[in-house]
Parts: sequence; structure tokens; C-alpha cells
Amino acid sequence: MEVSVSSYSFAWVTSSILLLLMLLTTSFVSSHDTLNTRNLLGNALASTPPMGWNSWNHFNCMIDENIIKQTADALVSTGLARLGYKYVNIDDCWAEISRNDKGALVAKKSTFPSGIKALADYVHSKGLKLGIYSDAGFYTCSKKMPGSLGHEEIDAKTFASWGIDYLKYDNCNNGGSRPTIRYPVMTRALMRAGRPIFFSLCEWGDMHPALWGYTVGNSWRTTNDISDTWESMISRADQNEVYADFARPGGWNDPDMLEVGNGGMTKDEYIVHFSIWAISKSPLLIGCDARNISKHTMQIIANKEVIQVNQDKLGVQAKKVRMEGDWEVWAGPLSYYRIAVLLLNRGSLPTPITAHWDDIGITPTTTVVARDLWDHKTLKTKFTGNLTATVGSHACKMFVLKPVY
Repeated sequence: MEVSVSSYSFAWVTSSILLLLMLLTTSFVSSHDTLNTRNLLGNALASTPPMGWNSWNHFNCMIDENIIKQTADALVSTGLARLGYKYVNIDDCWAEISRNDKGALVAKKSTFPSGIKALADYVHSKGLKLGIYSDAGFYTCSKKMPGSLGHEEIDAKTFASWGIDYLKYDNCNNGGSRPTIRYPVMTRALMRAGRPIFFSLCEWGDMHPALWGYTVGNSWRTTNDISDTWESMISRADQNEVYADFARPGGWNDPDMLEVGNGGMTKDEYIVHFSIWAISKSPLLIGCDARNISKHTMQIIANKEVIQVNQDKLGVQAKKVRMEGDWEVWAGPLSYYRIAVLLLNRGSLPTPITAHWDDIGITPTTTVVARDLWDHKTLKTKFTGNLTATVGSHACKMFVLKPVY
């Protein structure tokens, strides 16, 4: 027998679990780290989720300064920069294995011979921002360059002096010390560095960073690394959704970078991927080769209407409000009394899916106009009480509903 889970019962169970996790997690936070106020991190960044590109999903360690420059050029020439994709983020493997005689990180001479400062100047000249990677451990995850544990002050000042705008901070090789101790040290170092730097906590969700991340970073990973498969992507979406109540302007849940365009999923699955990330107010960081984006990939990542949902100033992450068998309804409020709705079919056969007003936060007697964000059309029919659409296998429909008064 199929059981319908209403938004209210699911939210009650979720809230109860998260309350218990919060009590357990905060007990590990040392008394000298005052993590119940925002004043630990006050960089005035991330009023909306960050958008840009990251090197890891496609290139792994095989990066160099030419790839970064060409990516910056591509974001501009394709029009993606105009849509909001501003961050060009270098991931692991950019530095030499040893620090210099002053204890500072050094760009790898064989792949970044001009240095990171020159690269930042180039990226900035394009109207973009440069991001970089380090680790709250002794070495990064690749073990090909040093981490920043014990070197937070000098590394933060180095990044600021280079003109870095974004720091992804990983969690490998940390000697077993708690992230609630390690991550705030870098937060304070960044705040003293003299330059606003977006701080991305890549803690993998191990100690539920959604519960403490808002005072420490601008985003926090809620999951382990994504891979380019339907199963990996949809499981990351599930894990991330649990923490929806903790996302808000200034700090966002992060289910990892986008895999759209890397070839492991179908077009419909990539549309689901991008739609869930957008409605979940997740960072939209392109993970494919931005220099060689296909027409189909561009149609997905350049969908202005879906991007607008992600970047909506209200900044409320959507939740699953109903689940029946293989289908789900996700919904979240937008500015100007609108509602974003996602009808998701996780099954192998097409199926009709209904969004009920009492699930998604609309008065049952309200009439709405529905805008289909993937077909780019406003439906002729006005809807009262519910909306039903047939959704294909591993596919979705995404709407913005606007009340008619």
C-alpha cells in the first residue's frame, strides 16, 4: 500500500531529528568559540547562492593557468557570466608540495608559472572573481599540496594579497580533530585578512555543518562528493533537503558542484539535477569543461527562469512537501507571494503528479497562473486547489505559481 507523507508530518519528524542532532553537535563545540551569533563571520557576502565554475568534477588534478584563463574567457563569451556565473574556482593540486621559507603557499611552477596573483588579475579583468582551494588539514585530499591547518593566518593573508574572492576549504588529513574546532580558526583568519572572501566549508556533512555553519561560513557541504550518475545526484539532493530550514541569505546548504554536461546522465536527468539545485538554493557551480559546452548543456545551465528561482532574494530553500511511491512534490516560497514547485518522477514510467495547494502553502480557494520554466510558457489554464502534470521517467516539471487577485 502506498502511503502519502504530508508536508506537516514529514516536517515534524525532520525537525525532531535535527533538534536532537543540534543538541549532540553543539555539545562538541568548545566554549571559546561563540557559534550562536553571526559576528564570527561578517563578510556581507552570499545574499544569494554563489554561481560560477569549479575545476574538480571535470579536470580533477589536471589543471593549469591556461585552463583557468580559457574558462574565464568562455564564461564571458558564452554569456554565462551575464547570467550570474561569476566565480572561477581552482580546486586541489594548484600548489607546490612545500611552502616557501616564509611559510607561505607557493603556486606550482609547472602549471601556474605566472603565479596566482597574475591569474587573479586576469580573471578580474574579465569582470569575474577567482576562487581557490585549501584544506583544514595537514595536506589536501590529493596529498599533492599542503593544507592550511596550523597556517590559517598566513594562508588567509596570502589569499587576500593575491586577490582571491572565494575559498573552498576541504576536510582531509586533519589528524582526527573536530571540524567545529578547525573551521572557525580559518573564519577568524579570513576576517582579519583585509579582503571579503566567500568561505565554503567542504566538511562533507559529517558533523552536520548546517547546524553550526552559518556563523562560520557562507556555504557548507551537506553531503560527500557527488559523481556523475543519477543515483549519486538524487541521493545528494535527498541528504541536502533535510537541512532546508538552515539555509538563508548569507549561508547556504551545498550538495556539491554540478555534473551537468559531463556525460554520465541523460538530458532529462541533468534537467532534474539543475532544477533541484536551483529550487534548493544550492550553489550553482558548473562542473563541466566550460570551454566546450554543448547546445543541450547550455540550454540547461543558461535557463534564466530557473536561475531566477535560485537567486530569488527571499532566499528560502524548497522542501519535499509530498511523496507517493516514486514521485515527489517539492515547493518553496519566492518573493512577491509566488511559489516555486517541482514535480519529480524518480520512477521508470511516466506518471501524473499533483501539487495540492494545502501542501505547498497556498490557500485552497486561491487561483493561480502557472509558468512552466522549462517549456518557457505561461499555461492558458488557471488553477485552483491543485495542479496536475504528467512527468516522464527520471524527469521533472518546474513551475512558478502566481496568485490571481
